[in-house]
Amino acid sequence: MIPVLFLVAPLLLGGCDRQSAGSGQAEPEVAQESGKPRFGLESESGLKAELSYRFAGRAAPEAIFYGADGREVALSDYAGRPMLVNLWATWCAPCKAEMPTLDALAALEEGKMTVIAVSQDLQGRKPVRSFFESAQITNLEPFIDRENRLSSAVGGTIALPTTILYNSQGREVWRVVGGVEWDDAEIAGLLDEAS
Repeated sequence: MIPVLFLVAPLLLGGCDRQSAGSGQAEPEVAQESGKPRFGLESESGLKAELSYRFAGRAAPEAIFYGADGREVALSDYAGRPMLVNLWATWCAPCKAEMPTLDALAALEEGKMTVIAVSQDLQGRKPVRSFFESAQITNLEPFIDRENRLSSAVGGTIALPTTILYNSQGREVWRVVGGVEWDDAEIAGLLDEAS
């Protein structure tokens, strides 16, 4: 029974490790770089996540990822307005659970904030397109980063989903590790911090 708990415990924390080797999730603590606390978020549906300001003020990385049509893309292509960047994968249950509300947020924030969902699937476009079709995700472009360049460049330990809010100057405001409901009132208040 105890070995089963060790296998299940990381999943109960609310995120998925990267498909390639990862080192787990951080424990709640005072963030070293910004001095602001980290704290837990829990949605009505039971999704759990951790909000952290640890990397607040850090510039968005210049890592290349790919659009649905195969074109090279960088976060700097979306400079000038706040960005919400979601790193996710089709094999990650919390990632898939939060995607419909992230898609709705993209429609709601159109013209005010850019919402970018970047798949970390090593298999590339096929599983992402299939998931977007079956889940009826229509407001997000299926960006792909099968080399995990962006997740490596954002810094820190990455578990999926990880979502990072950048202000209009391209500086990190906060990041959430784990799944959330993006239509939650508490989340709406946190998104206002990019202004």
